Amino acid sequence: MGQRHAAAEPGSGSYVEAILHTLSAEPARPAVTTAEGRVIDAAELRDDVHRLGRELAARGAGRATTVTLLTGNTVEALVARYAANLAGARVVALYEGMSPPVMARVTESVDCSLLLVDDRRYDVAQELSRLPGVPRVLSLGPSDFAEDVLAPAASRSARPWGGLVHPDDDWCIRHTGGTTGIPKGILMTHGAYLRSLERAPADAGTPPRYLACTSLAHLAGIFADMSLYQGGTVVLRHGFDPADVLASIERERITHTWLLPPLLYQLLDHPALSGTDLSSLCRISYGGTPASPARMRQAAEVLGPVLHGLYGQAEAQHITEAGPGDQEVTGPGGQLTVGRALPDVEIAVRDGEGTTLPPGAWGEVQVRSPYVMSGYWKQPELTAEVLRDGWVRTGDVGYLDEAGYLYIVDRIRDMIVVVGGHVYPAELEELLLGHPAVDRCAVFGSRDEESVEHVHAAVVPVAGQQPSLAEIRAFVTAGKGRLYAPDALHLVPAIPLTAAGKPDRKLLRSQLTG
Repeated sequence: MGQRHAAAEPGSGSYVEAILHTLSAEPARPAVTTAEGRVIDAAELRDDVHRLGRELAARGAGRATTVTLLTGNTVEALVARYAANLAGARVVALYEGMSPPVMARVTESVDCSLLLVDDRRYDVAQELSRLPGVPRVLSLGPSDFAEDVLAPAASRSARPWGGLVHPDDDWCIRHTGGTTGIPKGILMTHGAYLRSLERAPADAGTPPRYLACTSLAHLAGIFADMSLYQGGTVVLRHGFDPADVLASIERERITHTWLLPPLLYQLLDHPALSGTDLSSLCRISYGGTPASPARMRQAAEVLGPVLHGLYGQAEAQHITEAGPGDQEVTGPGGQLTVGRALPDVEIAVRDGEGTTLPPGAWGEVQVRSPYVMSGYWKQPELTAEVLRDGWVRTGDVGYLDEAGYLYIVDRIRDMIVVVGGHVYPAELEELLLGHPAVDRCAVFGSRDEESVEHVHAAVVPVAGQQPSLAEIRAFVTAGKGRLYAPDALHLVPAIPLTAAGKPDRKLLRSQLTG
């Protein structure tokens, strides 16, 4: 469990009120340090949320309404989210990487009444505001294209208010980060989210000083909430740059940060690492993409016992954790575990008929906990398909071992059906990351003119390396058998990512196979 913190007001249904109550307990403590170096204390952050919340409520934000955020890693982004939720509105984040037309369709689909934008996204906002279906745009600060909502909010009362939210009210619609079409919207309630904040990690620092160097619209925002709820400080950076992250950890005495494995590798490879004082660092949370066993062992050796791997998904939030030392726990073939179930989380691996499978058997990972989604936005049939009797069908293929460690093989939908069996891209990617010439990779399937699927590997080579298809095929055949050996190898300068930070296999397929 997390550090000791002030409890939420009795009867409070909102996670925001719980955070604000914690801010009030130590009003003079630093709460947020912006990327520009400005320090906002707890009282200022609390008061700004109350003022903007009253202003948004006067403009129609309330229960059963939706406020959309087009924001970067700014304190205004945090204030806007908290204020909208305090007023009772649900929030939707428009992720960087979504095209403006997709943003417009998402905004229209969630019945949005207000669109709030900060100075990091003004260019996109101006383009978005010209598209049909986009509601009124308000800027979080002076701009030349929209009304500055913070100006009238500044004259509002900072007196605490709230009590408008019930635990079963939605605090957000979290989209899955697709780059085309309308991603499915996942409904999360205040009550479930507050319960998840209450199990914030206990080893993130006392108090935590969290470095948000990835998007607040994704997991960085959740860790920011946890840190503030624990009485800690959030240090904002506008994006990930390994030199800047290392300097920030030393300068700001950071105790905790969140990174995708490829970003962690960039820290390991940076020449400034050896000369950086990382003694304040208690925890690096990582996850989101498959991790290289060799690289994670290297990270453990260099950084010490600070690595905590997390597995989860938007529908179920955090599911498992692999703590320090678990980077040595591998399954058959050397695959890294994603850890064991977190407290209050149940995991079952089941076959297509719903039968729970024994340890070692592959099946769909299903999860039950107090933190799961309430359903999909306006998709009751999909909700009924994925959420059954409180269990979330994750769509992930995996297995449990005798000790309760979970291993994720792949997504059911990403499975490549080849002659002779099935190939799981994530499993092959994990194997390829063990090749000395492979820095990053993504695996996808493509059908030929006869509708036969073939395995393709897109590889970013290690500097100075030029692996051949024959070399890669031989390596894979030795590790997994001929079934997994790719039919095509594409050497690429980078692996494109979706807005959610996942390898964009669809884009690779279109670019590399036509």
